[in-house]
Amino acid sequence: MMSSSSSAPPALHYPRHELPAEGQCLELAPGIGWVRMHLPFALNHINLWLLDDGDALTVVDSGFGIDRTRAAWEQVLGADPRPIRRVIVTHHHPDHIGLAAWLAARERATVLMTQGEFLSAHAVWNQLPGHCITDMVAQFRSHGLDDTRLAALSARGPAYRRGAPELPAHYQRLFAGDTLQIGAHRWRVIVGYGHAPEHASLYCAELGILISGDMLLPRISTNISVYAATPGADPLGWFLTSLQALCELPEDTLVLPSHGHPFRGIRTRVDQLVEHHRERCAALLAECAAPRCAGELLPTLFPRELDTHQVMFAMGEAIAHLNHLEAQGALTRSVGADGLIRFTLRR
Repeated sequence: MMSSSSSAPPALHYPRHELPAEGQCLELAPGIGWVRMHLPFALNHINLWLLDDGDALTVVDSGFGIDRTRAAWEQVLGADPRPIRRVIVTHHHPDHIGLAAWLAARERATVLMTQGEFLSAHAVWNQLPGHCITDMVAQFRSHGLDDTRLAALSARGPAYRRGAPELPAHYQRLFAGDTLQIGAHRWRVIVGYGHAPEHASLYCAELGILISGDMLLPRISTNISVYAATPGADPLGWFLTSLQALCELPEDTLVLPSHGHPFRGIRTRVDQLVEHHRERCAALLAECAAPRCAGELLPTLFPRELDTHQVMFAMGEAIAHLNHLEAQGALTRSVGADGLIRFTLRR
């Protein structure tokens, strides 16, 4: 789940509003193909990118691992006789990595991703400690989530494999600052933090294009969660720092996001996101004159009905904002006799 921004509608420039039909590739810029795949959620689509790699193609992200997405890929690939040489995965979430192993095997392609995302994918897929449903439920229990919602999360079980039925067994590691020669153009790897452990975006200065993945979206704020493996982490702080690094790119850069329309206006969007999270932090501070649990504060951040899938992301995000306020020195954390973690204003 990605939370809606509370700021005014983005004052961004959208150079193209035509959408590619499912199973078709729309040329967005010379050598840049835009593919739009279905997602079975409220967030109902993901943008994937095909890059001209000379006598082959490079794919950025692969879509959710379901038959409908495979069928759409067969249509896309059937329209271009060139093979896929590389599959670049921006991060380990199933809508991005879901069919990477399938595409790589089908095309004998190489998978490229950062080590943090490769290992995180395997940790979640294999339900390792700190990345499993049992530990997530225990974490949410300690932060005051009610028994009914905890039971629903437990009953739902690990959903990751439904979107990523198989994972790449090997990969080529990407590092921040790496340069990839893809066809006639050079793309620089920009690593960001907070939404995922080591998210890779791609920037081509020659084309003036940033493939931002989920790090920069035009109309929604990407989910920022605390995971059971790192309970005291400040992913919101990491995310905000990563956004500032993107502001070093030219303002007229064309941003190709994973969700929504391509747009221009990096600094404008970063400013909106910073303000959005500032407002969320201020709302939490207003509620923490007395000690409060994250579970109690869900209505403050999400004043609407949440399904079980959304509760998982909402709790992760509530804890992330509380941890961030603690890291800034605005809140203090305590553990009560009932074992619950509560936050209150620092006196």
